[in-house]
Amino acid sequence: MDSLINRFLRYVSVKTTSDETQTKSPTTEGQFALANMLKDELKALGAEDVIVDNNGYLTATIPANTTKSVPTIGFIAHLDTSPDASGENIKPKCVLFDGNDILLNEEKNIYLSAAQFPELNRYKGQELIVTDGTTLLGADDKAGVAEIMTMAEYFLSNPTEQHGKIRIAFTPDEEIGGGADLLNIENFGADWAYTIDGGEIGELEYENFNAASAELSIYGRGIHPGYAKDKMINASRVACEYMSLLPSEEIPEKTEGYEGFYHLISIEGGVEEAKLKFIIRDHDWNSFQKRKEMMKQMVDVISVKYEEAKIELVIKDQYRNMIEKIKPVMHVIDIAKKAMQECDVTPIVRPIRGGTDGANLSFKGLPCPNLFAGGVNFHGCYEFVPIPSMRKAVDVLVTICKLTAE
Repeated sequence: MDSLINRFLRYVSVKTTSDETQTKSPTTEGQFALANMLKDELKALGAEDVIVDNNGYLTATIPANTTKSVPTIGFIAHLDTSPDASGENIKPKCVLFDGNDILLNEEKNIYLSAAQFPELNRYKGQELIVTDGTTLLGADDKAGVAEIMTMAEYFLSNPTEQHGKIRIAFTPDEEIGGGADLLNIENFGADWAYTIDGGEIGELEYENFNAASAELSIYGRGIHPGYAKDKMINASRVACEYMSLLPSEEIPEKTEGYEGFYHLISIEGGVEEAKLKFIIRDHDWNSFQKRKEMMKQMVDVISVKYEEAKIELVIKDQYRNMIEKIKPVMHVIDIAKKAMQECDVTPIVRPIRGGTDGANLSFKGLPCPNLFAGGVNFHGCYEFVPIPSMRKAVDVLVTICKLTAE
């Protein structure tokens, strides 16, 4: 298993932060660099059909070694890391968590503390890989990449272990919503797949938010404030009034579980123009539609009051709840649960308060629930991954393949 950790440490050294301002695929050259590194490693291990296409998607095959008629299964992870925190010059280190605060950076006096992050207590006595407190770690999703690679090494080094055809894909730009866009499902050729992109050990997810973005543009009228009576239309003030109509309790800070929300992610503007950007989330399809309709109705209300203002709302659907596509093929969940149980991992089945590539892939015709990669505190400088969780993830992937071949 040393190869697992060595792989992970090598992969996080490559800066693969995605860039939402770019339209090319991949959006950053570092993702190409990592894809080509993985291509070379897979070829050296003996994988077949190893390809990195012009869009930065890597696909590969571990050929079946059984004469039985066995489904082809896929394992998918993403190459990029989140732009929410720096992914450059990452300095990971392994520490044994003994229950005390973990010093991440002596110079900057940065600690990883269970007082701030109580989930840390679940890993007392375990070896963790942490950051230096100034960058993210990249376990999202390079832990998943390393685990799939180690699973591939296991089967390619142990040809007597029976398994069907296994397909592997590493995709770019998942963190900015593009990871599933250009993966050719027909060419990939799997009956179903798993994204290895979940968090803590045991996570098994096949429900996610229905998601949309919304952008509200308000165009007012600027007049000298000393002479503004009955003339000025202050776009920023209209924007605040629009915000006041949203349910104050239905925001990320006050919701959990299956509860949906409206989330204001940015606001900017002045008297003549203001722009608000939102995301809309709900697990229930009907409630999701009602949320979008409510935002449209709020525009109508504001437009009546400020009839000389120009108010535009653009709503774009992003992804849907994959449960609709997983319910008809629940055996893919049953296999994952059984694999976890055989590896002494307790399945934690809960809805994702977000989305994964698996959601879009499921609606493209590839059922694709999400499995844990083991990391904690993704997208920030306090990210860490317990080494035992990564090792268990490899065990689960291997066991899924063996169970599918029975």
